[in-house]
Amino acid sequence: MKLEHFALNVEDPVAMAAWYVEHLGMTIVRQMEQAPFMTFLADDSGRIMVEIYLNPADKVPPYREMNPLLVHLAFVSQNPTADKDRLVKAGATLVTEQHLEDGSHLVMLRDPWGLAVQLCKRGTSMLTEKEQDS
Repeated sequence: MKLEHFALNVEDPVAMAAWYVEHLGMTIVRQMEQAPFMTFLADDSGRIMVEIYLNPADKVPPYREMNPLLVHLAFVSQNPTADKDRLVKAGATLVTEQHLEDGSHLVMLRDPWGLAVQLCKRGTSMLTEKEQDS
């Protein structure tokens, strides 16, 4: 089986989708223009999607207060330092930055809505070569 998407209840899916498209290179695959504003965002491979919406059936989790290790979206970054600087200028906030012994460089940020976003440059990639190039 293949994973189709991971869904998140968020406070402002319309603005969040626009920010992820502009600053993280995601594309909108499908979007509802009325509540719950269900939006499917695909990464640049077109094979991995995140669904965001504002569904009143349950509360939006307090992402700003949650430890980023509880839930975060991780993106491959060829230059985590430059991407970190660019995203901070766009409204993200820096949480942590790590250089691991295996050569990995990991940057944890929060998007403008408090959701944790990680930038990953692995010492040894965990993705196949085809997935890295997409």
